[in-house]
Amino acid sequence: MLVLLLVGMVQIAKVTYTYYTLRKTLYTAARYVATQQGVDLCNGADPAMLAAINLALTGNSTDPGGVNPILPALTADMITMNIERVDPTSGVPGACDCSITGCDTNAGGGEPDFVVVSIPNGYSVTPVIPGVSLPSGPILLRPTVRVPFGGT
Repeated sequence: MLVLLLVGMVQIAKVTYTYYTLRKTLYTAARYVATQQGVDLCNGADPAMLAAINLALTGNSTDPGGVNPILPALTADMITMNIERVDPTSGVPGACDCSITGCDTNAGGGEPDFVVVSIPNGYSVTPVIPGVSLPSGPILLRPTVRVPFGGT
């Protein structure tokens, strides 16, 4: 019984460490984009946004396609970047559309207040406890990071 408890604690630590690593990865991408100058936040193919995702995946902004990912099975397709602006009436941040009245700075729109990076479909972690079958299957971790926008 004691071994089962110890193995369970190790698996909980594994899930916690993975979640922390995912949050740190997303924070790295958000902070990189939020501090760059001249980023087109409405274009997912913008070089700065691609570099931010590569930096988050591998620790190197020039590693194309995440050849050596920090976390196994984490891909660029899993990460989404959105922009938000604080609603002046409610004071709550909300999605900012890419238009001239929204946050499309290339079309003359205003700057966003936040860059939000997330893994909306989740990152799957499967704890393994010998002799115990988990009824719910893998655990999906869905971290989200919101960073104030400081670029131009």
